[in-house]
Amino acid sequence: MRVVFVGPPASGKGTQAKFVCAKFGIAQVSTGDMLRAAKTAGKLPADLVAKMAAGALVPDDVVIALIDERTRAADCAPGFLLDGFPRTVPQARALGDMLTGRGVERGAELSLDVPRDLLIERAVLRRTDKRTGQIYHLKYSPPPPGADLEHRADDHEEVVRKRLDTYEAMTADLLPYYAGLGILRRVDGVGTMDEVTARVLGALGAK
Repeated sequence: MRVVFVGPPASGKGTQAKFVCAKFGIAQVSTGDMLRAAKTAGKLPADLVAKMAAGALVPDDVVIALIDERTRAADCAPGFLLDGFPRTVPQARALGDMLTGRGVERGAELSLDVPRDLLIERAVLRRTDKRTGQIYHLKYSPPPPGADLEHRADDHEEVVRKRLDTYEAMTADLLPYYAGLGILRRVDGVGTMDEVTARVLGALGAK
């Protein structure tokens, strides 16, 4: 099984990705993790590391090469879930070409859909206990009395809105592209964690 899993910030994609990988026994392949590992191992040129530190995007060919190497590892033999890539049509095409070149069939593209207002609410009301690292939500999972709470900078409303704007601009053409290939599976991301998990697994044919 090969799954491309996309979803906006605060959609719950990271949590659901872990459930999918556990259910099907496949590896979770995160582009962020791969880039950090490659940087630590000294596999990235110094100029690229400097650009990454300044917030610049990593060239698609670099990411594709890392994905190609990572998905040849033994733990990816039963399949893998791509988390965080692709986000644009050129990236999706490059990924498809890479897999085709290896004789690997293209898998499902799973999209976790959550209304924008709810995404903002989920993110803006999150708080982290500085002492334990536990994440709470002021509405859905309130912290206990005495918790030393921190409101992370990237959970402030203006930042959340900008992150959503960036995500929507980048992925505007991606879902129609995958729909045109007949492999897009959209999942309603509203509900309890268990309800969403059931929908995600159902979309992938699990019983």
